[in-house]
Order: sequence, then structure tokens, then C-alpha cells
Amino acid sequence: MINQNQESVPSVSVTYAQNGNSTKANELGMRPMQERAYEKRGEQYLLIKSPPASGKSRALMYIALDKLHNQGLKQAIIVVPERSIGASFHDEPLTQYGFWADWSVAPKWNLCDAPGSDGGKVKAVGTFLESDDQVLVCTHATFRFAVEQYGIAAFDDRLIAVDEFHHVSANPDNKLGARLGAFIERDRVHVVAMTGSYFRGDAEPVLMPEDEARFDIVTYTYYEQLNGYRYLKQLDIGYYFYSGAYSDEILNVLDPGEKTIIHIPNVNSRESTKDKIREVEHIIDELGEWQGTAPQSGFHLVKRPDGQVLKVADLVDDDPGKRARVTAALKDPALNDDRDYVDLIIALGMAKEGFDWVWCEHALTVGYRASLTEIVQIIGRATRDAEGKTRARFTNLIAEPDAAEDAVTEAVNDTLKAIAASLLMEQVLAPRFNFIPKHPENEPAEGFDYGEGGYDSGKCNTGFNEETGTFQIEIKGLSEPKSKEAERICKEDLNELVTAFVQDKTTVERGLFDEELVPEELTQVAMGKIVKEQYPELDEEDQEAVRQHAIAALNLTQQGKAAAAEQQDEEVSGNTALIDGVRKITMDVRELDIDMIDRINPFSEAYAILAKTMSEESLKQVEAVISAKKVKLTHEEARDLAKRALRFKQERGRVPSLSSLDAWERRMAEGVAFLQRMKAEAARG
Repeated sequence: MINQNQESVPSVSVTYAQNGNSTKANELGMRPMQERAYEKRGEQYLLIKSPPASGKSRALMYIALDKLHNQGLKQAIIVVPERSIGASFHDEPLTQYGFWADWSVAPKWNLCDAPGSDGGKVKAVGTFLESDDQVLVCTHATFRFAVEQYGIAAFDDRLIAVDEFHHVSANPDNKLGARLGAFIERDRVHVVAMTGSYFRGDAEPVLMPEDEARFDIVTYTYYEQLNGYRYLKQLDIGYYFYSGAYSDEILNVLDPGEKTIIHIPNVNSRESTKDKIREVEHIIDELGEWQGTAPQSGFHLVKRPDGQVLKVADLVDDDPGKRARVTAALKDPALNDDRDYVDLIIALGMAKEGFDWVWCEHALTVGYRASLTEIVQIIGRATRDAEGKTRARFTNLIAEPDAAEDAVTEAVNDTLKAIAASLLMEQVLAPRFNFIPKHPENEPAEGFDYGEGGYDSGKCNTGFNEETGTFQIEIKGLSEPKSKEAERICKEDLNELVTAFVQDKTTVERGLFDEELVPEELTQVAMGKIVKEQYPELDEEDQEAVRQHAIAALNLTQQGKAAAAEQQDEEVSGNTALIDGVRKITMDVRELDIDMIDRINPFSEAYAILAKTMSEESLKQVEAVISAKKVKLTHEEARDLAKRALRFKQERGRVPSLSSLDAWERRMAEGVAFLQRMKAEAARG
């Protein structure tokens, strides 16, 4: 039950069908994601992008066994970011579920379980390479050192499988990324890479584009995963702004009746009091009366006013004795077998990636995290399916900017980052979009529901395929991708572009707070620039097609969310809220055209939420900080506007006018005028 005294947190709320598909196994014991990955088992380079809890570890077991037994590879080396994740690759009796072989790792070759330093483990890798055994599991660090010691060629004709692949980076300082690039260049190994949060736009690209092009990609979406659960029906994501100390406000968003992981802020962040132990003590004190610790687990016992005794695991206290006892208790199978084993986990740097607690209903995070990848990982802690668990949520507590603070600019930046993360998660959780140009000869696609009245050849139609979680939306004037690569990007990589777009600080600032903004400056110019930077190998036509698809996906999700919120009071069944919202937006106009989509500010809905949750004074403070650094037109932006103006002239037979009533036409004309002024000034010397 939700605490009635709690503050409501504006959020995206997605409901799912609970059709059980993602947990159903085929005759080989594979769930749908695993089956999809196994179909690509013959590929030399395979990237599996799939949410937490979708079964990536077991998918790798199936693929690795086939490569070892049927594809002639000598050995498989499984590389994980930290030792605790090595447990995911312990022996599995796969034949019991219908597969043709069992997964087996000799205990001495799971180096994540072995004591000792990386130096000793590197020696063990060398011994393994010379042995007849087939599978080794080690950490990213051990593998990196082993490659340095034995050289790239020592790993020829083997499978290198990298779990949590987002830890790799194309940055030359990332040693694992550099080693992987060398393996791909030599082209004598097979690589399977797996991640639940792969964003090219998240700070550093994971692979160089030419290396990434070598990979065949298997994508299993969050929508497919959650829609196919048996129990979990609803996922809410939101942020909550507070003033003062977060530990005084935390019970406004924390429901002690929900199984919760709290991530307290990093000690270097604005939200931290700089005393992490006192923060934990304060949270416990807010929850109730401390009764001592459980002798075996080391969990704090806290008596609530209603008499309930909460079991609280403290992973913040780094006293070796206490930490070891609590950590060991959280590794006990009872954690996932018994719903009442623990009620609340308080952590700082732990309990994120690879930490499985199926009963977790609420991931509550204080302060903005380092990256979108980290946020996705934290949200993944709450999205496991478990009997009786119908709702899960992620809440990000963020300190309101305070005019008296020196760090007001940093506070504003954190606010913008939180909004970016929220926008991206809305995109990640939404169904897939397949956009097609509207033509008179279009026909309804098989398996798609076109709503009341069915397919109408006289207008732009929106169909939805429940089984695949895919929209098919007809848009008038939409550019189609011509090349295979542009087609792939429109199908697989739109979220990567949205990631880069919502993380561009100037774009977010203008979208939220620039009253003079012409939306096309963001939808056409800013997104166009990102497409060019991310995919320079595409020609201009394909770049424009990709841009249109990315903006359509972002804007229709945002507008669909708003329309769904308007209908909240109406009876909405199953998982139709966002679907009905998108359909309503596309039905409200007879002709859904790309120009109309380009005229929508992608951040208008985010601003509406911000205005509801942040105090008026703080909102004005944010606006003031951003207005103070408003920049004028740059040469590069003017060039982009001039290119758009040329296209305008080709379509309309005239140049854009500075006196036009249309704001976008005026802006294009300003771009042309800016370049003409620059040219004239240069001529004058």
C-alpha cells in the first residue's frame, strides 16, 4: 500500500499486459530473448542489447556451447566487470530443460570465486589457455592483464564473451576497449558482447563506428521484457525535488511497506552531508525505533510505529566485519526465495549492476548519478518479476537549486541531467516505432490493430502489434532511409540519438526555458547536427531520414504520454495508456505530417512536470541562471539554417523572409542574413 501522507512524484507510468510471453520457454528451455540470440549463434561478432533479468547469462551459455561443440572454437572466456557477477556463470543443468548439453565450469577456472590477486589469476589464465578445458570466467581486470602478458595471438580461435559491455569504451584510456579493438583488427576470435544499458551517446562511444559495424545486433526491448511478465504490471519513473537535508524529506517518498533499495548520495555530491554513517543512522531513526541487529545477518531491526519490525541491510558502513556479514547474508538464496528476508537495503556504491533481489519494488536514488547507464542499471534492480509484485518504481531525489549556494550552476546542471534521464527512460520503456511514409497505395500490416474503425486508406493510420510491442505509424512527407545502414539505424539506434539529444545541455536549456525558441531549431538543426556527428558516413538524404525518424519517436512518445495523462481519470485497461495516448495524438489530426512533428518542442512536457514538482522560486532561479548565459547564433548554426533555407527555396520557389509570420521561416532567414553579414565583414577586412 502507498503511504497516504506521501508526496506524489510526477512520473512516467507505464502499464503492461502481463501476457507471460517473456518467461515462457521453448522446447530447448529458452525464453524468447535467449531464442532470438541463439538464432544468431553463427555470427563471429554479436552484440546482445537486452534489459536486466531477461536471461543474458543463460543466452550466452547456449551460444558458447554451440561455438565450442559445433563451430570449432577451442575455448570460451567469459569476462565480467566484478567478481560477484561471476556467480551468474556457475554450472547449469541445461539438459533438464531440453537443451542438448549442460553448462559446466571447473571450479578452478571460475577465477571470480578464487582467492588471491590479479597477478596469480593472470597466471591461471595462461595455464587455462594451454589446457584442454573449455570454459574460464574472470573479471575485466584479470582479462586485461592477461592480454597484456600473453598477447592478442594467444587467444586465437576462442570465444571472448564480455558481460556488462558498457564498461568498454573506445576512449584510448580505456584499456579493455583498446584490447577489444585489437582483437577485432586481428579477426581471429569470436566476440559476444552483452549489456542492458548500451548508449553510444553516454559520454564515450563504446566502440568505434567501424568496429561496431562488424557486430550483428540482437535487441530485446524493455517493453517486450516487461509486457511478457506474469506479475509485474506497472512501472513508474519520476523525480522529486526537495530543500534542506534529504534525510529529513525521505519519508515523503519512501513507503516502508515497499521493498526498497535506497542509494544515498556520493560523499562529493551536493546532496551529501559528508557523513554517510550519520545519514544512514538518520534514515533508520526516521523509519522507527532501532531494536538492535539480527545476530546472523547483521541486518538492523527497526520497529515502526504500527509495530512492524523492518529488517534493514546497511551496505554503507565499510567496517570490514559488519560489511562482510551483511554482504554474505545478501548472497543467501533466501534473499530471493523469501519475500520477508529483508525489507530495505541502504547502499552507496553497491547493489547496482548484477545485484538480484526479485522482491525489490522501489529503487530510491538520492542525487544525480554519474551517467544514464548507471541510472538504467539501478532501475533494473526493481524490474524483476515476482509473485505478488504488481508495481515497481524508480524515484530520483534531487536538491532544489538554492540562490544562496555557490554551487547553483551545478544544481541547475543536475536538474537538467535528471530531466534528460527521465526523457530517455520514457523512450526506452515505450514500444518500438516503425514509421512509414503515407502513400495512397498503403495497406494495413498483418498483426496490427488500427483501433476503432480499423484501417482507413484516406488518412494516416496508427497500428499497434501487441505481440511484438511495435507501433506502425504513417506520416505524410516522411523521408525513407535509402541505405542498409540508415535502415538499421532507424530500426535499432533511435534511442542512441535521443540519448545524445537529451544530454546536449544547450538543447535542453533552450527547450525548457527559451521563450523565443522556434522548435525547429531543436528538431531540425540540433538533432540534424547530432545525426551528422554520430553517422558521418551517411549521405545527406539518409541523415535527414534518420533525423526525422528520431524526432518522430521522441515527440510522439512525449505527446502520447501527455494525452495518456489527460485520460487518467477515464477507465483504461491493460497496457493501453501510452498506446491510446499515441493513437489519440495521431487521430486528432487528419494528416500526420513530418512538418507538424518538427513544430513540437520535445521538452514542453518535461517543463510541465518540472513546474509541478519544483517550487516557483527555484524554477525562477533555474531560468535566471540559464537566461544569463544565452548565446547568440553561431557560425555553424547559421550554416545549418542556410541549408534548411535552400531546401525551403527548392520546395516553395522563394527564399525565407525575415518578415514572415512563421517563426521558423524567420529563423532560417536570420541564418542566411547572419552568413551574409559575416561574408560582408570578411570582405571589408
